[in-house]
Amino acid sequence: MSYQKLLTIQDISCVGQCSLTVALPILSAAGQETCILPSAVLSTHTAGFSGFTCRDLTADMPAIAAHWAKENILFDAVYTGYLGSTEQIDIVRDIFKTRLRPGAKKIVDPAMADGGKLYPAFDLAYVEAMKTLVREADMILPNITEACFLTGIPYRETVDEAYIDALLDAQTALGAKAIVLTGVGYTPETTGVVVWENGKKQYYCHRRIAKGCHGTGDVYASAFVGALLCGKSTYDAAVIAADYTVACIEFTQDDPTHWYGVKFEPLLGDYIRALQ
Repeated sequence: MSYQKLLTIQDISCVGQCSLTVALPILSAAGQETCILPSAVLSTHTAGFSGFTCRDLTADMPAIAAHWAKENILFDAVYTGYLGSTEQIDIVRDIFKTRLRPGAKKIVDPAMADGGKLYPAFDLAYVEAMKTLVREADMILPNITEACFLTGIPYRETVDEAYIDALLDAQTALGAKAIVLTGVGYTPETTGVVVWENGKKQYYCHRRIAKGCHGTGDVYASAFVGALLCGKSTYDAAVIAADYTVACIEFTQDDPTHWYGVKFEPLLGDYIRALQ
């Protein structure tokens, strides 16, 4: 298992099991030195909680990167999640250019939409800015809604293989080098992930769990990145991440008091064993 210095850039929701409070423990469990650049600090996440606090850290991000430059700190890989503004996307692009070692992996989760809609904080100008980050990434991890916004293809609740192929082709035309497309189900009972890399498409299917949970996209992306940095192939990393995410949902779904995220921590041992 290789030991790498990874930088992950996304927000901190102090309570709620998403973003950095998910990414940091999962990536650390994968055996990687996990450094962080917080884009904002929230008291809780925004789905189901009311009266939450939020401190935007956009103004702090360039100063943090400047200190890294002074200390000659470089990273072997970078993984981005939720970014709060087009300005933050520009800051990330600069970090791509200045703070990465040669050959460093750039992995982008364009976390901006789901269920056919953009998140409330975003507009089409943000989508255009995200396209620039997608072009510079080595790998992107969109869901179907995000792929639709990136490509202009209308969103559909039900999909077939021809529709997914069109999404993949359009993202490739946009400049995406490798794609891990999540939430792809061809029957009501199933969902899965499509991996497109080097002109080859692979699909991993698993059963669909009707009850959704907040933060599972972050669990999946973090588990995927951890597996990838441990030397797994893109497809194998996608499978490991999917199996782990499903297990976390199943472990949580019978507890009505735990509505705000998934209990991923008790299953980290299973994830570590899968990596071995």
